[in-house]
Amino acid sequence: MSLDAAIPRATAPAILPGSGGVRGALSDLFWRRPKVLLLLMLLPPVLWLGIVYIGSLFALLAQSFFSIDEFSGLINREFTLKTYGDLFQAANLDIILRTVTMAALVTLASSVIAFPIAYYAARYARGRWKALFYLGIMLPLWSSYLVKIYAWKLILAKEGILTWLFGKLHLQWLIDAWLSLPVVGGNSLSVSFTGTFIVFVYVWLPFMILPVQAALERVPGNLVEASSDLGASPGQTFRNVLFPLALPGIVAGSIFTFSLTLGDYIIPQIIGTSRLFIGQAVYSQQGTAGNIPLAAAFTVVPIVIMGFYLWGAKRMGAFDAL
Repeated sequence: MSLDAAIPRATAPAILPGSGGVRGALSDLFWRRPKVLLLLMLLPPVLWLGIVYIGSLFALLAQSFFSIDEFSGLINREFTLKTYGDLFQAANLDIILRTVTMAALVTLASSVIAFPIAYYAARYARGRWKALFYLGIMLPLWSSYLVKIYAWKLILAKEGILTWLFGKLHLQWLIDAWLSLPVVGGNSLSVSFTGTFIVFVYVWLPFMILPVQAALERVPGNLVEASSDLGASPGQTFRNVLFPLALPGIVAGSIFTFSLTLGDYIIPQIIGTSRLFIGQAVYSQQGTAGNIPLAAAFTVVPIVIMGFYLWGAKRMGAFDAL
């Protein structure tokens, strides 16, 4: 028996004929032109992003070039830079500087607190401990944003647990001395610049820890060992090896902490003094005052700041650690 007779010949053609009907025609079209299928899949989200998100930003930008008539209180829809000039008035400039200062301080404090936590998780946590680390970092994000803020308001209040603890340790004088300081002080921690800072750091800290931990996990362990073998002290190893390699992760985390602090208005509204932040200024101008152009101009400020910040972060390779 020959080999050809033993192997059955395939009767089906190499290329199947086209399917019938509209569904078959569309299937054939998408198979022959995959870019058409990709376009149809991306079209709905691109339209949503372009119309709803970017379109609203352009509408906001257009509103900022209008002004409000001081006599009638109506919006004058003529192109002008008067509203942006109002941002440089002493009261408004103070709001911008206060917000940027708070965002910078929160970002710096978050990076200092996050680094040792992220380093331990990246270098030493394994298996179950690694799972507990992720659970501990993510667990606060699962609870309500408002619940966490009001809980901190009770903790920082004059009758709260923090004041009680300092009283038991005979350190009440320390809190009183701190609260007596200008700018950072107040009647209690819950109505002070310090209290606002503490809550900001607590709420946004997970957004700093995770990128730093991801960056540190990419650092080969033999680099640290080689630095030690070459006689470097722990401080030198940190400055010359760990910190430069972890810097993209720190910058990536700072994108979250800095931008979220810039735009938040709920935390300063609940915990803090009567001194406004940008988010509160936007809320009051478009609500109580009815000055939509000035509210839009205030909103453009964080967008411009974050634009320059992201440009600098991209140059430092921060997006590689996201």
